[in-house]
Amino acid sequence: MRYDAHSAFVAPARRRAEIWRLLLGLVLIVAIVLGLTALFHMAVLTYGGDALHRDITRLEGTGQTAAGVLTLLYSFLIMTLAVVVVTAQLHRRSPLTLLGPIPLMMRQFGAVVAVLIALGIAIAVLPPWGFDDPVSAGLPPLRWLLLLPLALLAVLIQTSAEEILFRGYLQQQLAARFRSPVIWMVAPALLFGVLHYRPDAGANGGLIMLWAAGFALAAADLTARAGTLGPAIGLHFMSNASALLILSAEGTLSGLALFRLQIDMADPVALRPYLLIDATMILIGWLAARLAIRR
Repeated sequence: MRYDAHSAFVAPARRRAEIWRLLLGLVLIVAIVLGLTALFHMAVLTYGGDALHRDITRLEGTGQTAAGVLTLLYSFLIMTLAVVVVTAQLHRRSPLTLLGPIPLMMRQFGAVVAVLIALGIAIAVLPPWGFDDPVSAGLPPLRWLLLLPLALLAVLIQTSAEEILFRGYLQQQLAARFRSPVIWMVAPALLFGVLHYRPDAGANGGLIMLWAAGFALAAADLTARAGTLGPAIGLHFMSNASALLILSAEGTLSGLALFRLQIDMADPVALRPYLLIDATMILIGWLAARLAIRR
């Protein structure tokens, strides 16, 4: 594995790489997120009403509205703000160092997104055709198109927030203290997987955590190879845009989707083939992203 660019990516974190500082930073991030999230929910109740609040807190089992999904995704700005504050105040470094060199990051992000769009189009137009998936219509096409700019920005905010926390802050601080990839790649990936546990998925909960941990390893590898968060954000953005805006499982943040997949998330027989397909797409996307950043 060639991780030459990772050393420069991690360098800004080396001055204050004590483990106690990292642990305190994580505690502070959680505290800030919880505090600001409480204020956010109060604002939603005050200005958005009970229905929107129930929607974003998933208290309704019949699915999510477009407004609810947008509100939830934009709320990830709170996570980004928490990491920015902790990086600046506790570690005394610029939060921009979490991203890597900005011009390079933007070029790598664009290259990965372009390759993955081309890959997605190829998969869509090439055989086999005629799947018998239990798919129903989601948003009306015109409304979907009108909401698409807001929705794409919302997905970018959500995926960037997770990458800034896990592949930026956590990976940098661990790599500044420990040389072994087993620590700075695997530890954040395991935490990422655990945080994606879904109680409503029943027996599939463990598989979803495993899928999320596998994705996190792919994103960590891309970050280490590229020296920026650009490729990881690109892969994450395209994966979530597809799952949230194109085809989403009914009742699982499906309010912005053009199509909805009618399956029970807790049914092993129904869900596991889709998890396998999704995992395969992540693997192909990861390999394509690696090729894109080598150019």
